[in-house]
Amino acid sequence: MIDTVHNEKVDIPKKVDHIGIAVKSIDETLPFYLNHLKLELLGIEEVSTQKVRVAFLKIGESKLELLEPMSEESPIANYIAKRGEGLHHVALAVDNIELRLNELKEQGVRLIHEQPVKGAANASVAFLHPKSAHGVLYEYCEKK
Repeated sequence: MIDTVHNEKVDIPKKVDHIGIAVKSIDETLPFYLNHLKLELLGIEEVSTQKVRVAFLKIGESKLELLEPMSEESPIANYIAKRGEGLHHVALAVDNIELRLNELKEQGVRLIHEQPVKGAANASVAFLHPKSAHGVLYEYCEKK
């Protein structure tokens, strides 16, 4: 896309790809989403690089992503220990994650990942530090 104000190429997020929710146990939590919210389970996978087990639930054009820690060293385990279960992050879909990360670095935005890492569903992902985003943990994701 072209930024009409600055006439430069930028990668503007296309949509909310998913909302991440930290849970202690997918097996215990999943029935609520299936039976009460009536969401469709798209699949469950392990992302060993992030030390999480992930369940994807379809909701319209987006997804909810239940994140269960696979070990005490998992960032999700640390999150749950500090804040409890609940909303963890909002993921925004982009076409070119590396371009987007470079734009953010140039703008002085603090990043958790300066380079994309492998995430669930074989996506390239990177997180912005919540201190740069007014307390919200944002993830950018690019799917091939």
